[in-house]
Amino acid sequence: MGKIKCSELRNKSKDELTKQLDDLKMELAQLRVAKVTGGAASKLSKIRVMRKSIARVHIVMAQKQKKNLRMLYKNKKYKPLDLRPKKTRAIRKALTPHEKSLKTAKEQRRLRAFPMRKFAIKA
Repeated sequence: MGKIKCSELRNKSKDELTKQLDDLKMELAQLRVAKVTGGAASKLSKIRVMRKSIARVHIVMAQKQKKNLRMLYKNKKYKPLDLRPKKTRAIRKALTPHEKSLKTAKEQRRLRAFPMRKFAIKA
């Protein structure tokens, strides 16, 4: 097997990806045996390609899993931390607009006692 493209992997099902991953791992093991026994230089250079191909399959599997989780938690009230938007810590911890608009009992009493003054301007 040669170099694998992620775009090709995305079209495959989970079972096909798992099977391909097993094939790649088997081939990598054979290449490592060839390295120890003094194999050809072409086989040694193929080890890196195999490792990167295995990584690509892992990446696509993880992306598919995360995509399915996003679909599952689409309209739920609570989401797992890794599905929430990252933003910054300050933004995440900031008060919501509703929390900002709330007033204490003392503040409400003061606003009732001393409402905003209305001025009429003479023309």
